[in-house]
Amino acid sequence: MASESGESNMNREMILADFQACTGIDNIAEAITVLESNNWDLVASMNGIIPQENGMMQRTVPEVSSSHKGEPSQASPSEAADAAAGGIVPPTSSSPSSSSPPSSSSASAFCPISPSSRHIVERQPRMINFTVQYRQRSVSLVLEEAHSTVGNIKEILETQLGVPLSKLQLKGWKNGDVSDSTLLKSLHLPKNNSLYVLTPETAATASTSNNSALQESLNQNFLLVITHREAQRDYNLNFPGFRTIQEVKRNVSDLTNIPVRHQQWEGWPASASDDSMTLALSGISFPCHHLSVCRRSSPAIAQEPTEECADVIMISDSEGEDFEDPSEFGMDDTELFGMSSTNCPRSPMMPENIQNDTDALVHFTDEFSSRYGETHPMFFIGSLEAASQEAFYGKARDRKLLAIYLHNDDSVLSNVFCSQLLCADSIVSYLSQNFVTWAWDVTEEANKAKLLTVCSRNFGSVVARTVRTNKTDQFPLLLIVMGKRTSNEVLNVIQGNTTLDELLMKLMGAVEIFTAQQQEDIKDEDEREAREMVKKEQDEAYRLSLEADRKKREEQEKKEAELVRLEQMKKEQEEEKEAVRMTLEQGLPPEPDQEAGDICTLRIRTPSGKFLERRFLSTSNLQVLFDYVASKGYPSEEYKLLTTFPRRNVSDLDPGSTLLEARLFPQETLFLGAQRVGTAPWITERLTDKLAGCTLVTKHGPHSSLGLHYTHSHTHSHTHTHRFTQR
Repeated sequence: MASESGESNMNREMILADFQACTGIDNIAEAITVLESNNWDLVASMNGIIPQENGMMQRTVPEVSSSHKGEPSQASPSEAADAAAGGIVPPTSSSPSSSSPPSSSSASAFCPISPSSRHIVERQPRMINFTVQYRQRSVSLVLEEAHSTVGNIKEILETQLGVPLSKLQLKGWKNGDVSDSTLLKSLHLPKNNSLYVLTPETAATASTSNNSALQESLNQNFLLVITHREAQRDYNLNFPGFRTIQEVKRNVSDLTNIPVRHQQWEGWPASASDDSMTLALSGISFPCHHLSVCRRSSPAIAQEPTEECADVIMISDSEGEDFEDPSEFGMDDTELFGMSSTNCPRSPMMPENIQNDTDALVHFTDEFSSRYGETHPMFFIGSLEAASQEAFYGKARDRKLLAIYLHNDDSVLSNVFCSQLLCADSIVSYLSQNFVTWAWDVTEEANKAKLLTVCSRNFGSVVARTVRTNKTDQFPLLLIVMGKRTSNEVLNVIQGNTTLDELLMKLMGAVEIFTAQQQEDIKDEDEREAREMVKKEQDEAYRLSLEADRKKREEQEKKEAELVRLEQMKKEQEEEKEAVRMTLEQGLPPEPDQEAGDICTLRIRTPSGKFLERRFLSTSNLQVLFDYVASKGYPSEEYKLLTTFPRRNVSDLDPGSTLLEARLFPQETLFLGAQRVGTAPWITERLTDKLAGCTLVTKHGPHSSLGLHYTHSHTHSHTHTHRFTQR
């Protein structure tokens, strides 16, 4: 008997949940009253609540066999619920049995139903309601989520509004602008949605100003100051005008943990009677509007529960979230609480015993995106050590905080935390700007043990003990770590049971602490870089000084070596000249006596003014005179012998001619003059060839007119004599 009673209570709980999901009745006591009045017959109870145009709903849904393919299909309660919510009545059978209401005492009354045979509560294709605003008109649409696209909505609006499809812009999507081919299923929309139409290229009408005002109000930001009366706390929330009242209530549910069906509001205008209405059309004050919310008291709590339904009421009070209408969130019950369905098992965030951290993080990111969408924090792909290096060990201006997200699929908070908090635009933006985010899945014990080892190695035993001591229902965790000079410090450990505002405030508090430390690090780094720059400049100046000293020393050594070489050459030349002079002096014939006949007495004035005097035989060659002069230090290569008057260059005469022939007998005074430098014999030969037989022309005319005649003589000793004689 006890087992039968337990099974009956379990079936009634399931019938109650299905009845609330199909009819939308939030009050548990009211739902139980309706079911009890129909002896817990689900179909009869729904027929009494949901009006039908062509008869009552059927109690069972027979399988369609090949023999019944031509017969009309019968609507299930879930179809009826979706149709009723969207204003569409599903077709029913035309048989007589379908038109007669069932009796509470008939044979088809309530009987226990096993989970495997509950055909009538299986979910049918989900229908989505749209309220589209265009100027002064409002169009309501209901479309199937699985196969409908945004383009289908535009095609219907083109027919109803008369606006060409090419000029129709559909705005108000929560994910931004979407293409016409986008499936509604991929947008993860709630049950009720509010959109608006823009036609920027159409001609202006009389209502253009109203339309512009509506569009402007839809794009305005409304500040809602919401007071949570039980917690005595205010929330300041900003919403654009195209957001619906339903979306506001869902956000408040995330902050206050009060389900939408249990929320009791004060402050909404009387015109805000429909939760699908946008804030711009609801009549609230702009730019700021004050509201208050509290948990609605349930009448069932005040009543004395009967023995028959005590279990049901107890479960409803403690697990009221299980009966929350999933259509309010645009997801199934299993999606809301992160519980996998037995028919469609969900793959783990991270495989067990995976060896490569990079592969594990890639798998985690892909699975996270498939569950919660592409809008999520950018997880660092790599090991925890690499993430620490990226966050802590760059330049001080580039350093960031490290956010370690620890996921656990066994916690009922994981799905809500990820979808409602971690993937919120404000959190994603703030994390990407100020944090390096690294993630790990601790659902499997092997992965958790690996994480604890890595945390102990990088952050010490305190972090590992913190992760180890947190219970499963406290996950997920978000660890905020700041790098310091000698160690890493955990600033905060954020558990999964937080709200969006609390999460953002904790992140901002951590960033504030980190910014103060970062400013000190930047100052120290700048001072260190300045010192290093000064030292580098000093080292460079010292190196340049050494280089200049080395070059100067090398130049000085080079000059000294050149001087030594020149002195050596000069010395060698002087020694060579002295040797030549000595040789010439020794080779001179003896000076004849004064009494000897045919004596030539020659006085030679040197460039210094001194006179050389010697006697020569008149028959001696000019070469003897040249050798004598060279022996006194005046070689013929450098000096020439000239007569006083008439001025003649004796050095140009044939050295083989005698002194008598040179007309130096009996005595003559000569003087030494410097030879012209650079006159080579070949120049003389060319000059001789060109001047031979020619008349020299000057500014006075040809030399022949002056009585000058050029003659050239060539002796056997290859000495050339050039002479101009006067005619």
